Amino acid sequence: MNVQHLNARAEGRLAGLVGLDVIEASATRIRGALTVRPELQAPTGFLHTATIIAMLDTLAGYGASMNIPDRAIGFTTIEVSSSFFGAAREGRVIGEAVPIHRGSTTQIWSANCWRESDNKELAVFRCTQMVLYPPRRGEPKED
Repeated sequence: MNVQHLNARAEGRLAGLVGLDVIEASATRIRGALTVRPELQAPTGFLHTATIIAMLDTLAGYGASMNIPDRAIGFTTIEVSSSFFGAAREGRVIGEAVPIHRGSTTQIWSANCWRESDNKELAVFRCTQMVLYPPRRGEPKED
């Protein structure tokens, strides 16, 4: 997967709706940016924390998808945590996700974001992904 593929994949989905633009993509680092605009802000005028989580979770998910084992059919998020210590009212916010653990059954990704204008860090984020496999022969399919 490359930057163009990931950006095209976002069209019509949450990442596209928030305006996430992937600017770098490799198996060990995914970087993206979004521009603060009124529809992404909380009533306070600051970039909504849910927008930041959407950006960072998407970047981590893209990284996970680039690292799933050959036999796997996908992944799903099983845990997220985030801490916020800054805000943005305008400009661009840059996010980056890197793997902490890339196992055969789970992956853990750490991400952070900052204001592009002054490099002020806004949040840290961590998520755990469960790698999904097709059922083995004779095993019932799960719902």
